[in-house]
Amino acid sequence: MGNGVREGQVDFKRQDEEPLTPTHLPSEDNQEKKKVLNSLMSGALAGAVAKTAVAPLDRTKIMFQVSSKRFSAKEAYRLIYRTYLNEGFWSLWRGNSATMVRVIPYAAIQFCAHEEYKQLLGSYYGFQGKALTPFPRFIAGSLAGTTAAMLTYPLDMVRARMAVTPKEMYSSIVHVFIRISREEGLKTLYRGFTPTILGVIPYAGLSFFTYETLKKIHADHSGKLQPSPPERLLFGACAGLIGQSASYPLDVVRRRMQTAGVMGHTYSSILLTMQEIIREEGLIRGLYKGLSMNWVKGPIAVGISFTTFDLTQILLRKLQHSTNVER
Repeated sequence: MGNGVREGQVDFKRQDEEPLTPTHLPSEDNQEKKKVLNSLMSGALAGAVAKTAVAPLDRTKIMFQVSSKRFSAKEAYRLIYRTYLNEGFWSLWRGNSATMVRVIPYAAIQFCAHEEYKQLLGSYYGFQGKALTPFPRFIAGSLAGTTAAMLTYPLDMVRARMAVTPKEMYSSIVHVFIRISREEGLKTLYRGFTPTILGVIPYAGLSFFTYETLKKIHADHSGKLQPSPPERLLFGACAGLIGQSASYPLDVVRRRMQTAGVMGHTYSSILLTMQEIIREEGLIRGLYKGLSMNWVKGPIAVGISFTTFDLTQILLRKLQHSTNVER
């Protein structure tokens, strides 16, 4: 009897407790959702801050990339100054609204995808909770950049068109879409897509790889789990310098193909575009035109981007933790 009563009591308690056990699953789901949301928000802010900071330099670089003019720091300064005199100060940020429409989802997707790919590759290679080895680190960055580029490419096309045309030609982002669709066809929105993806693989792969590697080296040698903000900026700058230098010729080809409809050219393929650029302007002066400006702009933008992402992630985690403690 005694044993029967005890068993009955145990069974009774188990029945009461059973409905509570599944609550752990939603809790884990909520944590994962919060993690993804944090990555998306941090990535969006990182992209917006970084691109706005270097928008005048970015616009100037694109204008040289799509023309046959020789690039020099002096000519770049003159172009910026003439634009300021003729069109006003805010014209230096022309196309930045299109950049924001593109870069906010692009950066959000890229950073969030990178976190997810790191987790997936970590599970696959058995590095859960640890830093990935070099090859998976590069693959995670490449996949993240490719995913973001595929989902947001038409917005990049629009941004390039707005950067190289007077405001009378395109009054808004929507106007660009309408005119391209009517006059050049919907396929034009994906012109330059192949060189973009081919360029994104080394660019994103090397950028994320370099940044993550420098953070790991710093942690191993300093004993600190997290680098300081200036150190993050430096690591991001190095990542941007290496990533953009490796993929720059494809960036020039992409811009030429994107703006062909308004610049009086017809570029049908990557190889033909490269051949024409080399024939008319030379290998270095053509395919690497504006690279020196990218060595200024790129490291600043990537450094700001990585630093903003990391610091926003840390801030959001602290806010969530403090909210949970108060509850």
